[in-house]
Amino acid sequence: QVQLVESGGGLVQTGGTLRLSCAASGRTFSIWSMGWFRQTPGKEREFVGTISWRTNNIWYSDSVKARFTISKDSAKNTVYLQMNSLRPEDTAVYYCAATTSMMPALAKADSYDYWGQGTQVTVSS
Repeated sequence: QVQLVESGGGLVQTGGTLRLSCAASGRTFSIWSMGWFRQTPGKEREFVGTISWRTNNIWYSDSVKARFTISKDSAKNTVYLQMNSLRPEDTAVYYCAATTSMMPALAKADSYDYWGQGTQVTVSS
């Protein structure tokens, strides 16, 4: 089992910044990749980005590329999502997720085995 605990959400104005954290514990050696997703009411979870647990390869969705940055602190088993130039359309509940699959479809929520509790990000106009 892998446990994921998120922190760092909140309310920010348009153009502001926030950093989300996702601390992993448990069988972290089994993690292949960590992903970030977001969800608004009535919609499916949207892929934001992902980072390989071992190689640190990173992939972003087009909607956040150049504004969001994913990083990882291996000593702390923690992944971060730095969000800059936030827009009202970034408002959502943000989730981190972990997959133990070796060849997952990283942009698909179904590929992930473990999920954090979610943290609300609200961007006011």
